[in-house]
Amino acid sequence: MTGEQRRVLGYPIAGEPVEHLPLRPLWLCRRCGQPWPCGAAKLVLLAEYQDTPVSLFLYLAGCLHDAIDDLHRLNPSETGSAADMFDRFLSWPARHTRSYRVTTVGGI
Repeated sequence: MTGEQRRVLGYPIAGEPVEHLPLRPLWLCRRCGQPWPCGAAKLVLLAEYQDTPVSLFLYLAGCLHDAIDDLHRLNPSETGSAADMFDRFLSWPARHTRSYRVTTVGGI
């Protein structure tokens, strides 16, 4: 396994800091322990997907689906509300991207 493959899979490389990636099935940040996506992960994701915001939403929607499954499997009574999970994964990028805004041409 190459260094890049380990980085993508979330395994730290000796001497390198651990990135702000999700620790599954808990969905906590591997580096800071906050609920993922943590603040640092959000900044990295916004920068990485700045030219393709729809792809960011698709990626996060997949993460949301996986997180609901994982967290429910760990503790069915404490999965969290659907609104809280939506806010955690999908509401924040809408505030930081222009992908959801509709613009009109010629004042129509």
